[in-house]
Amino acid sequence: MEERQSSLLAEIIRQYIQDAIPVGSKAIGGRFGVSSATIRSGMAELEDLGYLYQPYTSAGRVPTIKGYRYYIDNFIKVKDPQSVEKKSLQDLLKEFKDEQELMVKSLAKKLAHYSAAAAVVGFSPCDVYYTGLSNLFYQPEFSHISMVRSIGEVIDNLDEGMSLLYNECGDEVEVRLGNTNPFGDDCAMVITSLNLGATLAIIGLLGPLRMDYDSNLGRLNYVKRLFVK
Repeated sequence: MEERQSSLLAEIIRQYIQDAIPVGSKAIGGRFGVSSATIRSGMAELEDLGYLYQPYTSAGRVPTIKGYRYYIDNFIKVKDPQSVEKKSLQDLLKEFKDEQELMVKSLAKKLAHYSAAAAVVGFSPCDVYYTGLSNLFYQPEFSHISMVRSIGEVIDNLDEGMSLLYNECGDEVEVRLGNTNPFGDDCAMVITSLNLGATLAIIGLLGPLRMDYDSNLGRLNYVKRLFVK
């Protein structure tokens, strides 16, 4: 991909993550110092390449899974949690230091609160805990009836999906979307493993494709550091 196309795609995705509405040429044209016609031409090129799509005629563009993957691979800037959030998470480790399962569940609740996503924990392939599912229904993209059905299917299959991920999840914090995400094409997940000593758990944040990857990667990176002995 040419540098100008790459920069344009990154800006479109940032704008869409922020506003949750298709991005038009006027919304970002001024940031590049070029005309709206030039931006529209660049958007059309990115659409032809499969990085964007137009949900309906005369609308702006929305990133595809391919577009998000490119953004994640090339433009992510992992954000460390704010100090208030860090302290809140640290306090839970102190409060539940002798009750690891309860500690991880409490961490998941805090993560769901701060991320406005659902938090899912797998203590084993058959032992799954989830919280913050209502956060998904507050996301703009899940307001349509077809998307409500889609997210309902995700919730119905959480146990099965986490069972698959339990045996696949590596030591790094990773992003799962598209064919690497068992919860479907309408969602993304940031996930990692936690070393609980005698056992291994996995913990993830589940949200729309339009999630705040920078912050959620930072959150799980920080939680993972808390468990390093």
